[in-house]
Amino acid sequence: MVVTSVARDDLDDGGASIFADTIRRLRVACPGMGVEVLIPDFNGEEEPLRTVMTARPDILNHNVETVERLQKPVRKRARYDRSLDVLARAKRYVADAGAAPVHTKSSIMVGLGETRVELHQAFLDLRAVDCDILTLGQYLRPSLEHLPVERYYHPTEFAEMREEALALGFKHVESGPLVRSSYHARDQVPDADAKRAARAAGASGGAAAGVAAAANQPEPAVRPGPTIDASGRVVYRPD
Repeated sequence: MVVTSVARDDLDDGGASIFADTIRRLRVACPGMGVEVLIPDFNGEEEPLRTVMTARPDILNHNVETVERLQKPVRKRARYDRSLDVLARAKRYVADAGAAPVHTKSSIMVGLGETRVELHQAFLDLRAVDCDILTLGQYLRPSLEHLPVERYYHPTEFAEMREEALALGFKHVESGPLVRSSYHARDQVPDADAKRAARAAGASGGAAAGVAAAANQPEPAVRPGPTIDASGRVVYRPD
């Protein structure tokens, strides 16, 4: 489950308590479900982020969106260094609480005028704060009011960037023209491979159990056929 929201600067905690309460309610409703939260930077404040991390999401996602040079035109209120700090502090707060490690995640849009050298530096910056998961997708202009697309990347370039990022130590990288932040999110939670195997085993086990149960059912009683008279008509109430 991926939980996100619009920016809630109208709330004192930026919506952190709502994120935390949602995580806890999801844990109660479906204990085995992985939970990812995509959060704002909370203006760099400590308490809102601690509130979210205390609720123990499986993945803490905060997007840097683009390379450092293009932050101002793309993210008018956010800051590159502050976003990196959010990712770093998220892990630190979990460690301070003695809880199990949480995976952190970020996303970058390409096609806004960045260079491959700048993208590589962004990958390095994310790894420097131990970011685990990266998603890379093509920027698509939502309207004429938004920034134009400077360049469309070829799928082979996305494949190259995926390998480049994995070589830097990211645990999981999704990279493609239509990839967005929550793309294949189920495959990114900690122990995703084990959980996928368990789901597969449960599905096959359930199918086998169904076959076995059907095989163990007693044979249905043979219903007597209808009574037919000499003329070939069905007799419903034979005398």
